[in-house]
Amino acid sequence: MILVLLLALILFGIGFTLKVLWIVAAVVLIVWLLGFVARGTGSSGRRGRWYRW
Repeated sequence: MILVLLLALILFGIGFTLKVLWIVAAVVLIVWLLGFVARGTGSSGRRGRWYRW
């Protein structure tokens, strides 16, 4: 009985973690897409990269 409850808790935790990771991935995707829209122009007049690497 305890093993079944432990397995249920582990599976619930994995499901909750995956849901949170999907939400985080969606937020990162939105920020990444907004970076292309919001990037400024450089001193030469052309659009540069908004990230540093």
